[in-house]
Amino acid sequence: MTVMAERTWHASQMSVEEFERIAAFAARETDDAVRFEFIDGRIGVKQVPDGDHNTIVMWLLRRCMQARPDLDLYQGQGLKVEKYRKGRARPDGVLVPAAHFAGHGEWAPAEGVLLVLEVTSHDADTDRRDRLEKPLAYGAAGIPCYLLVDRDDCSVTLYSDPEADGGYGSAVRKTFGGTLSLPGPLGFDLDTAELKQYAG
Repeated sequence: MTVMAERTWHASQMSVEEFERIAAFAARETDDAVRFEFIDGRIGVKQVPDGDHNTIVMWLLRRCMQARPDLDLYQGQGLKVEKYRKGRARPDGVLVPAAHFAGHGEWAPAEGVLLVLEVTSHDADTDRRDRLEKPLAYGAAGIPCYLLVDRDDCSVTLYSDPEADGGYGSAVRKTFGGTLSLPGPLGFDLDTAELKQYAG
């Protein structure tokens, strides 16, 4: 299977249960070499993150631990973003109260999630997936904040004020090196200077 493989189905042609069976089978057969998501009736396949990508996730984890030790940042946790055409998304990071996902399976409800993180990948699908579809899906699911770390243009964008029909009412963009303030209930600042070394 190629990393960029993708096929589109309309939501009426595939159920969420069918998607979950396909994703579970693929995970076994590809040794987690690719990740599957189901958003807007489309199965997306994206490559496993590279070292800089993972380092950016760890950067946020360290910042959260310093500012809010009562929160956990999960990597690889699947979310049910059902308000947006019964989707299944696997964000690069999911910030929640400590132990929030205890007892949940691979795909957990989005309720209680405080922030989702996506870091752009160097693939042809990142524009549609991370910049267009994900803000719609996460906003429709009621997730308060979506943080996009965009390695292509060296910026971070914080989407907030989710809208019921999808998307967010507010988007604040800072180039790497700027300080981004996370709104309540998070209530802390992110100094993004370190991200300059992980771009490109």
